[in-house]
Amino acid sequence: MPLMTSWVESANAPDHPFPLNNLPYGVFSTADTDPRCGVAIGDMILDMQAAEDSGVIALSDVALFELPFWNDLMEEGPAVWAALRERLTALLSQGSAERAKVEPLLVPMDAAKLHMPFMVSEYTDFYAGRNHAFNVGTMFRGPENALPPNWLHIPIGYNGRASSVVVSGTDIRRPWGQLKSPDHDLPAFLPCRRFDLELEMGAIVGIASDGPITVQEADDAIFGYVLLNDWSARDIQAWEYQPLGPFQAKATATSISPWIVTKPALDPFRADTPAREFELLDHLKDCGPMLYDIDLSVTLAPDGKPATTIARTNYKEMYYSSAQQLAHHTTSGCAMNVGDLLGSGTISGPTKSERGSLLELSWGGKEPLTLDGGDERAFLLDGDTLTLSGHAQGDGYRIGFGDCSGKVLPALADPYAR
Repeated sequence: MPLMTSWVESANAPDHPFPLNNLPYGVFSTADTDPRCGVAIGDMILDMQAAEDSGVIALSDVALFELPFWNDLMEEGPAVWAALRERLTALLSQGSAERAKVEPLLVPMDAAKLHMPFMVSEYTDFYAGRNHAFNVGTMFRGPENALPPNWLHIPIGYNGRASSVVVSGTDIRRPWGQLKSPDHDLPAFLPCRRFDLELEMGAIVGIASDGPITVQEADDAIFGYVLLNDWSARDIQAWEYQPLGPFQAKATATSISPWIVTKPALDPFRADTPAREFELLDHLKDCGPMLYDIDLSVTLAPDGKPATTIARTNYKEMYYSSAQQLAHHTTSGCAMNVGDLLGSGTISGPTKSERGSLLELSWGGKEPLTLDGGDERAFLLDGDTLTLSGHAQGDGYRIGFGDCSGKVLPALADPYAR
């Protein structure tokens, strides 16, 4: 699909993340307005509350954009999702007869503050990238036992905390936790010493379900995607994870990018999952290309210093798609809600430069990275800013998500001081 041209000129630049082909959904505020839903087009944001109030957008008998989140639209279902995209495309296309009505509803992106784009109902994170799982398993169990016996048959995951999910730009406080090093007999309560990032994608559930659904139904139920950083306290995780897996090590924060990129924008970039060692059971089998060709990168900037790109990889490296993850999630009869968020698991490629966590990049801290300015990192230091970026490259255009960033703040001097 070639670039679709818009009368918003900035949207037509070949390297701009928000062309007419994209139309991602977010929430913004300005000095003069409270938070409200908006659609990114080039360097501008279309104020959806104002568009609905003026009658430019009219999709339902009820107001869909009175509240500052996109859950109300999700609740309307795929037919309304498609109708909105069709209407937005018509309004913003080059030569639109309604430009005069729409132009006053645009807000400059640089005058806006971005907020959480949707209300997270529940949050589940997966461990579904084979290269990441193999690397981590090799560190702790050796290459011959790197993957658990179930890993090639089901997408492994754990239930996280919806309250931990924050929008890009939110500072992240280094957590305290119970730690135990190998040379100590007993644990101690200390600030995390091995704080890490995880480069992931997040899938947003737009259709509720009550009982098992197929992979195709799961794919149909996904509203859109965001970049996701699953901040991880590796030393807390090492002590707590047996036998029930991650808990407080993953509860500090989960950062997401501010714009929801919908499936129609990503459809031209669909990609197949990799070849399988074992045929999946029928309820998890692929029913078409369910991954996406999305280039991803991570930069690390020490406090007051330039950023260094520490990893580049691609979403198509995943072993299980979000649709397979969602379908698996429902097999027990687990009900899924509109606004549920599914983290993909860390996305790593086969080479060192493609590893999506510092745990892998520094090989458990044994091989620290050297940044462009000469600083070394095994794990994150206070003041470090991590930024995840991603885009799908089209013919003369790209589909971007907006950055997913967060700065590490020092641990509290006394977490119980009041």
